[in-house]
Amino acid sequence: MSRSTLDDAFGHHVWATLTLIDTCRSLSPERLETSVPGTYGSILDTMRHLVGADASYLFVTSGGKTERIDERSMDLAQLRTVMERHAEAWPSVLAQGRDPETVLVRHRDDGSATHAPLSIRLAQALHHGTDHRSQICTALTTLGITPPSIDVWDFAKQDGRLIEIPPS
Repeated sequence: MSRSTLDDAFGHHVWATLTLIDTCRSLSPERLETSVPGTYGSILDTMRHLVGADASYLFVTSGGKTERIDERSMDLAQLRTVMERHAEAWPSVLAQGRDPETVLVRHRDDGSATHAPLSIRLAQALHHGTDHRSQICTALTTLGITPPSIDVWDFAKQDGRLIEIPPS
């Protein structure tokens, strides 16, 4: 199977989320309730939202082949398990090679719907994850905790696909 040009983008997305979940697993329940003005909510609620939305994006882009979740009461271990499954699901969606302009419809529980091209939905999944991971990192910083290094360069380094040559 050939790789999609977006495999690394989604590989990073899943890896960064898993890395951040692992960092947050060491926090006490009180610290997981830390919230910072201007962000989604508490660390735990933001992580639930991030993973839950990712499951929803996958459900729509896979044509319903992945599971929807009810993340509202999930703990970090459960959220991690979901994201581990996404590590295999995203490449499968990307490998389908569908036309990026294919309009996909998301039906909400309240009866509303959104119509958007596959390419926009994929871009939103990546943006959404980055935005909320950043918010969680901000909350960690307010607790005096150095957030993990989770940018794309860090992903490439840990995977052995970035080589830095120092000046001579």
